[in-house]
Order: sequence, then structure tokens, then C-alpha cells
Amino acid sequence: MGEFVSVEVADQIATIRLDRPKMNALNGQVQQEIAEAARIVDADPQAQAVIIYGGEKVFAAGADIKEMADMSYADMSTHSRALQACFTTVAQIGKPVIAAISGYALGGGCELALCADFRVAGESAKLGQPEILLGIIPGAGGTQRLPRLIGPARAKDLIFTGRHVPASEALAMGLVDRVVPDEQVYTAALEWAATFVGGPTVALRAAKQAVDQGLEADLDTGLEIERLQFSGLFATDDAKIGMRAFAEKAKAKFTGQ
Repeated sequence: MGEFVSVEVADQIATIRLDRPKMNALNGQVQQEIAEAARIVDADPQAQAVIIYGGEKVFAAGADIKEMADMSYADMSTHSRALQACFTTVAQIGKPVIAAISGYALGGGCELALCADFRVAGESAKLGQPEILLGIIPGAGGTQRLPRLIGPARAKDLIFTGRHVPASEALAMGLVDRVVPDEQVYTAALEWAATFVGGPTVALRAAKQAVDQGLEADLDTGLEIERLQFSGLFATDDAKIGMRAFAEKAKAKFTGQ
């Protein structure tokens, strides 16, 4: 669909594929294409789960430094707003999203992976937020999504040092959820995504919204978000189908309605 970002749907799993050789550097055009891909898969009823994949060699090595190097404060003030909006569009996809990480996921690449619900990494993958080594800080969600995922102390370690984290350490700290042999990254992501196909899509969207929105609120507000989502699902056909199937000891065949 774009010059550097494509969307493919097979077996009700959508793959957002980055392909900007050599390192999938995330320049302004790539960011726009990622946002458009996210909108497409979110709206496509044939896509029940989503994979973000950069190919066999690299996920994304970060922002395009050459593009940023000569930007002024005024330039970056505008650019950074668009950058964050792009990644927020990915984070708000109302379906299970899995980042399939091969090679490097650094800077903006790591921040893109943070927008997914789950992360599968190859054994030789490396993740990190090296912006501090350029005299700047993460600007696409790294200082916010990373501590929410792995805690503030671990996040500060990665952000303050800019070090690259190997897959095994990323797994131990909760930065990735599964580590597999390098050649199995995409296959493992597909297998995981397939577990959501045929599920109650309205309930999955509600669950994702409840968790994500609840993390931004106090407990009482979060509980109210949950209550409203929970109650609202009783107006869906899927809730009736699911509870009837349970009572009849049968497998539910959800319709997404």
C-alpha cells in the first residue's frame, strides 16, 4: 500500500510489513505509512489479529538520524507531534497486536514494538533506547510506555545508558514476552496471532481498551471503565453465543456482532 510499508491479510491475520532497506529507518514517510497501515487493519473486519514485522534481519533500527540532524526546535516541535500521533495510532488498534522482532529494535524501533500488545524476539535480537548517546531522549513514547511496561528503574537504566539489551535480558525484564530461534520469529508470531482468530472480536477490543485506558487512570476510574465495557458486552450477540455454548458444553462460534 505504501513505498516502504505494506499490509497483507491471510487467514484473518494482518501483517504490517516494514521494508525500507537497509535498517528500516523510520523517516517521516515511513511514519505516515505505518499510521495509515494501522488505520487499515483496525477497520478491516477480515483482520482479527495483527503482526508488525520488519523482516528477517532487522525490525527497525530507529529514526532517520540524517533527516533529524538539521532540524530546529520549531521543526522538531511539529515533527515530534506527528511522530507520536503515528505510534499512538498503532497502540490504539483495537485488536491483538504482536511485534515480531528480528535483529535490532532500537530507538523508534523499540518504541514501535512497545505499541504492540505482545513482543516475540529472535535469540539474537537487541532492543534499546540509545537516544541519550545522541544528546537527546526518546520522543515517540519511550519515556512513557517503557516504564509502564518494565517499571521506572529498569526503564531509566535503558534510557540513561542507551545500552542495547539482548533478547534473553529483555525477556527477563518483561520487555519481550517470548524468545525463539531467529528463523522462527515470524512463524511464532503467526501461531500466537492465530489463537485470537475466531474469538469474540468485540470483547477483545473492549478488553484491550479497558486495560489500556485503565492504566492511565486511578483505580476507581479504571473500575468504572471496566464496568461500562463489561455491561456493554451484554448487548452483543457474541455474549449470548458464548454463554449458550458454555451451558451446552459446546464450542462457541462467535460472529463479531
